[in-house]
Order: sequence, then C-alpha cells, then structure tokens
Amino acid sequence: MGQSWWLQQLAGVAAVGLWLALLAVAAIGLQRMHPEQAGSDHGREWSRKLVHIGTGAVVPLAWLLGVDRLIAVPAAMAVTVLAAINHRYRLLPAIEDVGRHSYGTVAYGAAITSLLLAFWPQQADAVCAGVLVMALGDGLAGLLGARFRSPSWQLGEQRKSLLGTTTMAVVSMVVLLLLAQGPWPAPPPAALVAIALVATALEQVAWMGIDNLTVPIVSAWLWSGWR
Repeated sequence: MGQSWWLQQLAGVAAVGLWLALLAVAAIGLQRMHPEQAGSDHGREWSRKLVHIGTGAVVPLAWLLGVDRLIAVPAAMAVTVLAAINHRYRLLPAIEDVGRHSYGTVAYGAAITSLLLAFWPQQADAVCAGVLVMALGDGLAGLLGARFRSPSWQLGEQRKSLLGTTTMAVVSMVVLLLLAQGPWPAPPPAALVAIALVATALEQVAWMGIDNLTVPIVSAWLWSGWR
C-alpha cells in the first residue's frame, strides 16, 4: 500500500463524500424551494426519494474509482451509524422525514454495508445489482405511484399501487439487463427477469422500511448465484 494507493483511496472517498453532501444539500434545497409542500406527504417524499435514488450512484462511483474494501466497508458502516443518529434526532429532516414510522434509511445503509462485506470488490457487479434495483426501481416506483392514480391495495400501513408496482418491475428489469452488458459474468436473461420479479414481490412488504434491506440483499445474492 504505497502513496499512490492512498491517494487513490483518498480521491475515491472524497468523491463519494462530496456526492452524498450534494444530495443532502439538494434535498434541503428542494424543501426550501417549495415551503408550502415541506410538511405534506408529497413534499417529504420528493426530498427523501431524491436522496434514496441518488445514493444508488455511490456504489458504481466507488467501483469506478477503485475504492478498496478496507476503506469501503468502514465508510459504509459510518454512514449507516450517521443515518441511525439522524433517524433518532432528525438533524436533517429532509433526508429522514416521511409520513410514517420507518427505519428505511438505516436499513438502506445496513444493506449496502452487508453487500460490501459479502461481495466487495471481487463481485462489485452483484453489489451494484442489488443497490441499483433498490435505488432506481423502488425510488421511481414510490414517486410515480404517489404522483399518478392507479388501482391500489393496502398492505399493513402502506398503500401499494399498480403503477408503482409495475414501475418497480420494469425499472428493475432494465437496470439488470443493462448491468448484464458489462464485461463480467452475468445471469442469463430469464434469470434477470426472475430477479426483478422477486425484488418486486419483496418491495410489497415494506413494513418499517424492511424492503430497503431485503430487496438489495436478495437481489444481489440471486445475481451472484445465477452468474
């Protein structure tokens, strides 16, 4: 581990940290630009989903910049701890504030940490598969499902819609199919569809934000097992 390695790691961590900071600033700015919606369910959901979707870029960014396991895992743990503190004390409500009791942000960080421990960096593609399905599939499903009316049903404290569920399935399939085009071993197309459908089914069970843990972990493990 020479000087060049440390410089590479420093640059990678700085880039990831800057991206997360920009997401937090953007979420706060989004609420301040629309103060009339800041306390509404839609206002809270938009700022939170911005962070939810944007956080998905952290993993491919770290992969691209060559962030080592020795750096990535402790960093993910630290972010998860910070998310837990923010959940408890609402230091940055734009990130955490939702219209229901949820540990989603903490579960999201725990899922990324678990995947890094299991797969990074030898199977970084599996980590990307799990995280991007959650970030883009679930994130866009939440936004579109809440924005446009469609047939819906109640599951526990959450209402799921046909549009949101369809968005989750389609976006997850597209994400996995695009990721499979890379120069690494990937599951066959039929397996990719199956992974997307499993992720969609898991997203239905979102009690206390548990889907932020189950969707990325199961998706990544299925990707790895079917390669």
